[in-house]
Amino acid sequence: MTTIKSTTTPGTKSFGSVMNSFHYQHFVAGISGGVVSTLMLHPLDLIKIRFAVNDGLTKTAPQYTGLRNALTEIVKSDGVRGLYRGVTPNVLGSGSSWGLYFFFYNNIKTWLQKGNSKKPLGPSLQMLAAAEAGILTLLITNPIWVVKTRLCLQYSTDVQLAESKRYSGMMDALRKIYRTEGIRGLYKGFVPGVFGVSHGAIQFMTYEEMKNKYNIYRNMPIDSKLGNMEYIVFAAISKFIAAATTYPYQVVRARLQDHHHDYRGTWDCVQQTWRSERIRGFYKGLSPYLVHVTPNICLVLIIYENFAGS
Repeated sequence: MTTIKSTTTPGTKSFGSVMNSFHYQHFVAGISGGVVSTLMLHPLDLIKIRFAVNDGLTKTAPQYTGLRNALTEIVKSDGVRGLYRGVTPNVLGSGSSWGLYFFFYNNIKTWLQKGNSKKPLGPSLQMLAAAEAGILTLLITNPIWVVKTRLCLQYSTDVQLAESKRYSGMMDALRKIYRTEGIRGLYKGFVPGVFGVSHGAIQFMTYEEMKNKYNIYRNMPIDSKLGNMEYIVFAAISKFIAAATTYPYQVVRARLQDHHHDYRGTWDCVQQTWRSERIRGFYKGLSPYLVHVTPNICLVLIIYENFAGS
């Protein structure tokens, strides 16, 4: 019998063997973190979106003077239930996005490390793994984010809005958007979303590098587990850095997905925002965003780090 010899170089692993050794707790941990954090913090996400799309020109949109005023006015007009408009696609989107992101990210990272989790990748490869994971995740989940944004922007004053743009829920929104706008409608905001991949890349590169450097400082392997307080501090710092450098893409993306506006494309949205609001327009909603995402990312990463390591 002829013996077939393996051509795999000693000390390395093929992509297939790396995939076979992958533990699916990364996917489950990502979903768990995304769902829990979203259920707790959805009202702040809704307010951030409403601030982001408010260009001061759309008269049907509610005008809020600040975070507290927004909370008060939404409860006054729609009750507590109004704070949870769009929560279903947000939970589905966040759960699937975090699950897919960690699934792709850890697969790509493991492949780049050739199966050796103690091998540091360095900032450039960390960013590459995060960017690739972000784009793959966005391709799958963008329609969910379009629906979430539109449901969050359903106002009680929308009585004159066309029936095709008034949605009773997630499935109704998906059907109406596809029927009236086609597949393009479900991928509105995709281009700024791709630019937004840099947000996740910067965030996870910073987060992983801080963990690695801290473990090196402790004379421990870089994949050693840390305490929850370390995860919280590193998650918060990495999120602040990423938000400060990339937030404008979120404003552009939300405005493109808003059914109360009609832009010809990403560049048209950027130009109109700059003409009417200047640089401040690109940072609308930043305060509620930071209040929302800081505890959000801390929750996600604590759940992920503890779940994935169990």
